[in-house]
Amino acid sequence: MATATHYLTPEEAQADGPLEAVVVRFAGDSGDGMQLTGGQFTLSTALAGNDLATFPDFPAEIRAPQGTTFGVSAFQINFGSSAIETAGDAPDVLVAMNPAALKVNVDALKPGGLIIADEGEFGARNLAKAGYDQNPLEDESLAKWQVIRFNISQLTLDAVKPFGLGNKEALRCKNMWTLGLALWMFDRDRAPIEQWLKTKFAKAPELAEANIAALNAGHAYGETAEIGGQLHQHHIDPAPAEPGLYRTVTGAESISIGLVAGAQLAGLKMFFGGYPITPASAILHHLSRLKEYGVTTFQAEDEIAAIGSAIGASYAGSLGVTSSSGPGIALKAEAMGLAIMTELPLVIVNSQRGGPSTGLPTKTEQSDLYQAVYGRNGDAPIPVIAARSPADAFDCAIEAVRIATQYMTPVMLLTDGYIANAAEPWKVPDMSGYAPFPVAFKEQGPDQSEGLNPYARDAKLARPWVKPGTPGLTHRIGGIEKNTGTGHIDYAPANHQAMTNIRRDKVLGVAESIPEQDVCLGEPGSRLVVVGWGSTFGPIHQAVRRARKRGLDVSHVHIRYIWPMPKNLGDLLRTYDRIIVPEMNTGQLKTLLRDQFLVDARPVNKVSGQPFKIAEIEAAIEEALQ
Repeated sequence: MATATHYLTPEEAQADGPLEAVVVRFAGDSGDGMQLTGGQFTLSTALAGNDLATFPDFPAEIRAPQGTTFGVSAFQINFGSSAIETAGDAPDVLVAMNPAALKVNVDALKPGGLIIADEGEFGARNLAKAGYDQNPLEDESLAKWQVIRFNISQLTLDAVKPFGLGNKEALRCKNMWTLGLALWMFDRDRAPIEQWLKTKFAKAPELAEANIAALNAGHAYGETAEIGGQLHQHHIDPAPAEPGLYRTVTGAESISIGLVAGAQLAGLKMFFGGYPITPASAILHHLSRLKEYGVTTFQAEDEIAAIGSAIGASYAGSLGVTSSSGPGIALKAEAMGLAIMTELPLVIVNSQRGGPSTGLPTKTEQSDLYQAVYGRNGDAPIPVIAARSPADAFDCAIEAVRIATQYMTPVMLLTDGYIANAAEPWKVPDMSGYAPFPVAFKEQGPDQSEGLNPYARDAKLARPWVKPGTPGLTHRIGGIEKNTGTGHIDYAPANHQAMTNIRRDKVLGVAESIPEQDVCLGEPGSRLVVVGWGSTFGPIHQAVRRARKRGLDVSHVHIRYIWPMPKNLGDLLRTYDRIIVPEMNTGQLKTLLRDQFLVDARPVNKVSGQPFKIAEIEAAIEEALQ
């Protein structure tokens, strides 16, 4: 199995010179193009060789009223010359395109941090919409930060004037002006952005040229304007990393590529049945562009039809895949039970978001762990895997395919809104390092006197996979309990007990083919262990690293296999004096650990729709050790 990219930690790289990391947040109205600006700045940062992590944060409303606080969209990027594992606790630089963006984001800015504000948008109307009684750029309310103000709107209009655009179209270029200034501030190359604009607006070259003019004008403004000591050009060296081919990848992209890779390793075509839902829709979008790899995508009329089509594809001999977020997973629950009852391979991706019901559609949460492990009627267990980062989702997707096909079972792969939308560098792996796990369909018909036994099992308790229409292999399949061997309907009490036990033992048997739980940082037997799962990896890892540097006896354990858990996990946890479990819910993994291992796991919970900050976990570590 290929290993993840290794960027040097601050301690490892200290001998190589000064280490730096900068956190920048772009914020504006949801029509200001902040996600696009952040995405292109991310591209330029990756090409500069820095390690990075991003956090897109946008409203759920399709188009909130312009200039209001609930219509603010933001994009944060943390980049530096050594290992970056989170999008950063607090920005060093805040680019605020209007008063609402300033009001929503300014309190997150570090004391002494830099605010770059578009004063052209700080008129009386916008100030009132944002709830300001007076202009914060002109009173003393921003005194603890450095403030640079200039009229980005007017400077953009001046830059694109030669292209004859209307006022509305011209102002849409101001995100490129802002990006040009940011590229100058951090010594970035404009050429890749210019090429991207030409490609994006290939059918409207005048728009491409206008946006390029705005980009260049913002860059030139940084070069030539005598702004003062607050704003200056700053170069950050590349992060030392293993040689190889790199690209930035979001969690949705990584899962999509991993699913395709898993299908290839299994020797299967893939069918994806999905229904649009935030933040899972991007998987459908990405897979729809991968048809040449034997991928069929289907946008169904609803969530139930989506999973039903995927189960049908698995029955027919393809790898069935579906994805959703919490509300859609709830709708799919009965069909998951059907896949468990019929013992067909199926991969279900759950990109978690804030709930319950429609909840906080664009905010991140980890509150579907109970739903994943327990959320079906009857005793209906399935394996559950959780990705810890965008890049890690690639390997997790392959592992989900392996387990589903080798054990003939549905598998749920958990990510969340942060992983799905965030980006990080990913070293494109050498696939020769991945062991194939080819599927063998049952094809040879038995002697007619014997009859087919569709629920005969191998050593993994997996039944044979039979394509419908295979000569001599006709058999029953359905959602009603069947005989342990023949597949005929069988309501006998002893038979139902036996089949329930078999389905349970098959899933528990997955633990025989997964790695033992490792310690990410530290060692067994510390005074304290911080146990995490999913996207809490970055802040936990950085917090534990900082705590250990201060001499605290603390370790980090991060769980990929949520169900069944690694065979050694209970013994490992019992070596520690104290256990805390940070998670973005009210304590779901904590409950599972207590239930399975009778350990005194203590919760550290956050359900604000935002990821953990490193400082929050550091504070929890210190409190637990008191």
